[in-house]
Amino acid sequence: QVQLVESGGGLVQAGGSLRLSCVASRRTLGFYTMGWFRQAPGKDREFVAAISWNDGRTYYADSVKGRFAISKDDAKQTLYLQMNSLKPDDTAVYYCARADAVSPTESEYKYWGQGTQVTVSS
Repeated sequence: QVQLVESGGGLVQAGGSLRLSCVASRRTLGFYTMGWFRQAPGKDREFVAAISWNDGRTYYADSVKGRFAISKDDAKQTLYLQMNSLKPDDTAVYYCARADAVSPTESEYKYWGQGTQVTVSS
């Protein structure tokens, strides 16, 4: 079992930046993918970004390309999401998740954090 704990959310003005962190409870072997998802009030959860932990390949939703950057620190077992040029539409609860697969579908993410709120004011 892997536990994930997010932090770094908060209130920021449009155009500002935030960095989210997600710490995993333990190191594991094998091929897996870590991702960020978000859910705004009244909307379905959506994919934001993902990184293959083994080779560092990254994937982004079109809505965040060029503004968000996903990265990892192997030694700290920590996942990051640097969010720049934030917009009010980015307001949501952000979740980190892990899938024991390469290029997983959303349903393959088995482990989820509790979420951290990001609010972008106009």
